Amino acid sequence: MSSIVDGLLASENPDLDLAAGSRKNGVPKMSNGRSRGAQRSSIPPSESNGALSDVEGFPDDEIVGVRGTDRNRPRDPMARAVPKVVDRVGEKVAEEFENFLDQFIEDITLSGAPPSSAMTSDKYYIAQIHGLRIYNLSTLYVDFQHLLSLQNQTLANAIANDYYRYLPFLTRALHNLIAKYESRYFKEHRQPTSASSQTGTSVAGNGVSQAETQGSRTTNQQTDKLFTLAFYNLPLISRIRQLRTASVGKLLSISGTVTRTSEVRPELYLATFICEGCRTVISNVEQTFRYTEPTQCPNLTCGNRQGWRLDIRQSTFVDWQKVRIQENSSEIPTGSMPRTMDVILRGEIVDRAKAGEKCVFTGTLIVVPDVSQLGLPGVRPEATRDNRNAPRGGDAGGSGVTGLKALGVRDLTYRMAFLSCMVTPDTSTPGQAANQQLNGQAGNILASLNQTASIDPQDSGDHAQDAYLQSLTPSEIGDLKQMVHSDHIYSRLVNSLAPMVYGHEIVKKGLLLQLMGGVSKVTPEGMQLRGDLNICIVGDPSTSKSQFLKYICSFLPRAVYTSGKASSAAGLTAAVVKDEETGEFTIEAGALMLADNGICAIDEFDKMDIGDQVAIHEAMEQQTISIAKAGIQATLNARTSILAAANPVGGRYNRKTTLRANINMSAPIMSRFDLFFVILDECNESVDRHLAEHIVSIHMLRDDAVQPEFTTEQLQRYIRFARTFKPEFTPEAKTLLVEKYKELRADDAQGGIGRNSYRITVRQLESMIRLSEAIAKANCVDDVTPNFVREAFNLLRQSIISVEKDDVEVEDDEDEVLNNGTANGHAHGPDRDGDSPMADGDDDDQDGDDGPDGAAGRASQTPASPSRRTKITYDKYMAILNMLVRRVNEDEMTTGEGVEHEELVTWYLEQKEEELNSVEEAEDERELARKVIKRMVKDNIFMQIRGEGLDGNEGSSRDAEKVVYVLHPNCAVEEM
Repeated sequence: MSSIVDGLLASENPDLDLAAGSRKNGVPKMSNGRSRGAQRSSIPPSESNGALSDVEGFPDDEIVGVRGTDRNRPRDPMARAVPKVVDRVGEKVAEEFENFLDQFIEDITLSGAPPSSAMTSDKYYIAQIHGLRIYNLSTLYVDFQHLLSLQNQTLANAIANDYYRYLPFLTRALHNLIAKYESRYFKEHRQPTSASSQTGTSVAGNGVSQAETQGSRTTNQQTDKLFTLAFYNLPLISRIRQLRTASVGKLLSISGTVTRTSEVRPELYLATFICEGCRTVISNVEQTFRYTEPTQCPNLTCGNRQGWRLDIRQSTFVDWQKVRIQENSSEIPTGSMPRTMDVILRGEIVDRAKAGEKCVFTGTLIVVPDVSQLGLPGVRPEATRDNRNAPRGGDAGGSGVTGLKALGVRDLTYRMAFLSCMVTPDTSTPGQAANQQLNGQAGNILASLNQTASIDPQDSGDHAQDAYLQSLTPSEIGDLKQMVHSDHIYSRLVNSLAPMVYGHEIVKKGLLLQLMGGVSKVTPEGMQLRGDLNICIVGDPSTSKSQFLKYICSFLPRAVYTSGKASSAAGLTAAVVKDEETGEFTIEAGALMLADNGICAIDEFDKMDIGDQVAIHEAMEQQTISIAKAGIQATLNARTSILAAANPVGGRYNRKTTLRANINMSAPIMSRFDLFFVILDECNESVDRHLAEHIVSIHMLRDDAVQPEFTTEQLQRYIRFARTFKPEFTPEAKTLLVEKYKELRADDAQGGIGRNSYRITVRQLESMIRLSEAIAKANCVDDVTPNFVREAFNLLRQSIISVEKDDVEVEDDEDEVLNNGTANGHAHGPDRDGDSPMADGDDDDQDGDDGPDGAAGRASQTPASPSRRTKITYDKYMAILNMLVRRVNEDEMTTGEGVEHEELVTWYLEQKEEELNSVEEAEDERELARKVIKRMVKDNIFMQIRGEGLDGNEGSSRDAEKVVYVLHPNCAVEEM
């Protein structure tokens, strides 16, 4: 009976009989088995659509029992003696890459790097591997230009075109080298995928046994470091818009602006599972961008496909962060919306990109499941026809195609993401092609590749300077030293700033100081004292306000440009939005948060709604943004300088009204600006000619029209270096600062020069402190001297008070002009002073009898009338007015009488005696005083009293000519 059953089984499944027979003869027979089994690889049973792992069969694989399971069950393919499929090209790439890393010696002359004492080897990458242990790092940075410099380009082409395929082989080559040169460090951080790869030459050459390499760890224990590779300096940087499926798996660099960063979370990298059925341990199951379980338990008696338990203690986790990037504004084509893409960062490069920064990411394009589409509740997303407005009749077109499934279109549940291995800041200015020209120095790789954390504002100056200088090449350091030690660097920097804009040196000074910034301080109680400068440019149309804003945004790597009318309060500060994947409320950074430690440029500031202006009050002084919305209470940093441009009310700046009346701003926000620059469009023949020549030459010659002394790159390097200084005030500068502040307040209180300016407050004193510190930074010195304080005072005074009042016209009365003309026409005038106000008609008749002389006198008076009108500045007019009012007021208080005309003019000249150098100047000043007195009488400040009346005697002519000035009853002395 048993023989019949055996015969039936043999007839149904001849393979079993053949295999059994071949085993009996001791010759493995692979005729049928090989053709089918060779198509399968012997990778672990992981559901992986990614790069194939180089791990061989599991050490835990075993067959329980003599014949396995019952005969009716098909045999497990892993029980076949199928040889492992070897990627021979990958093995060759790994071998070549290992040789490249082992042998490459950098050409010192090309890189400009000095033979650093920190380099422990003349081989560039071996020195980096030693640096991994010294600095406790896990990423090796590979310059792609080094690969391109090899005579044989095959390795560079293979890595560029099939990066994702060869990545495990490249990583294995790195493991071999670390095990060879830093074996102890490699033992301490055993790599989970390196168990089978250590049988190569490197470890064997060192004579290190496998058990010794793994150290005291168990087989599947998780590691705290995953050694990885990072490539940089690729020859081409792609745009986000150019990425297509043809680029999947290739090594690319893309440039974009970071708009949102997720928190750093642990990602399951290699999982260890325990079978719930038989407790078999399956280790190192690769995760393919989602939670991946083994397909089947390798134990043939179990066959479990469902019940798995993750062993967290034996699994490997890696730091993970998702970053959302957006196309750079200069790369968006006409009429298009900016594209966005998710970038995945792992390992040591997490938190290298901050929101608002422009970065270059190097890595590969991958395809991942669209989690946001899969996670939506309810119906799967499908395209359906809109039938809402269709007629009710079924035949009238109401029942059309209700979906695209009938046409064979599947739902799109995949999307592209970018798996990045390297992040570097993009320092190119808008309009330029993004480029990556980094000089990595093996002894100081992180600083030279800009991978260190940004300089902390609270650090000491020396530490920050050393940290910045380490990121420069020797040639750049030499150029920087030459700039720092040259003469008049402050004015030369101002001339090199915004070279395309003609003139406006005062505004450029303010912008340079804003780029430098003051010194931020923290009091012992924890209060922040801001060091950033806020500047507002007010001016007529076509005075290049927006050009300044655009230039600053292109010059600084961290600057945000917004327009006032198109910006809301939430867009400027921060908004609370619902996250599309988790469904939780999160904070979306606004313009002020994105410009943290930079400049936020707001154009058309006067067009902003008052409610939106109020939103930035806190950010401008306290430099924080407080939010209490949707269950989120948070205080966020906004350590930014604000550069605002505003148009005056009515289009043109009215010089006869105050600054406050000219711009539509509230008093609190005006006091928060450190400097106001008023730019007027005035007609001036020489200025107009030079300006026109400048503009025409720019249109004709483009960049050759202007040749600034320093290039943009030199300026950026100098400003970054200067910002690391922390200048302090000398005692003399402190004293002068107090004096200058008292002077400003005195002008404000007396209603003198700055009577109609907005009030001088303590904020203006702090502005002077910040400006003085910024000037010291611009000169790269550690002490604030009195000269810097004077420069800051002049800048503040010009910005606040310079354009307040129109020039004042003063003129003589007609009778005085007449007398002057008569005095010129005659040898003998009626009075030696020439100011007889009582000349009557008889005198005119007497003069007329002289004939030609009289005619000459009358002829001379006609052209003299317009020439007597004189313009003086408002400042000078107010200074003379204040002196004269003070004198008349004192006399009235003491004697009860006014002051005679001649006595008042003589007293004024005595006060000015030290400033007068010649008789001509004294005469001019006398004339000016008389004209100002006439103007004051006309403006109802003085009242003129002629003579003293008749006392019974004949009034002498001298008494009749006597003029006394008293204060007008309507004159408010308190406001003077």
